Parts: sequence; structure tokens; C-alpha cells
Amino acid sequence: MTNELLKIIQSRVCYTPLVYERVNKKLSQIMLPTQVDELVTRVLNSEYASIISRGKNYYIEERTEGVILTINKNNYRLITINKSQEVSK
Repeated sequence: MTNELLKIIQSRVCYTPLVYERVNKKLSQIMLPTQVDELVTRVLNSEYASIISRGKNYYIEERTEGVILTINKNNYRLITINKSQEVSK
């Protein structure tokens, strides 16, 4: 079920212009919108991705990338990307 859900999310994920700024701030990086899109695609395609459904959001953690995606359950909009706590140094 996890892989199926990740594929559904990947096919429906969408972005707002402000999310790119939020992601750069949260990750302390300067990434182009295309780079953010590529990161999201890598995470959603990863065999190491784990997904938790909590409240109105999905939280998708991918430890090799060191990130957690937060995606709205209703509209599949990317809300933010945070650094994974275990990977942060």
C-alpha cells in the first residue's frame, strides 16, 4: 500500500510559488524550483521512503536524502520540506 500511495502522491503533487521560498529557508539552501521538484520526485520514488498519515497531512521521510516532505492529504500540495532530525549534524 505504501508504494501505491507514494505513486498516487507523485502523480498529483502540486506546488505554490511560496513553497519554494519556504523550502529554501527550511533547508538553509538556495535551490531552484526545478531542483525542489527533482528532490520531491527522488524522495517519492525512493525505496527507502516511509510515509505517515497524521491529521490532514502526509509526512514522507527519506533518510538517505535527509528530508521529510509534508504534503496536504486533500489537495496533494507540498507544504514544506524539513531536514530529518536523525540525519542533521
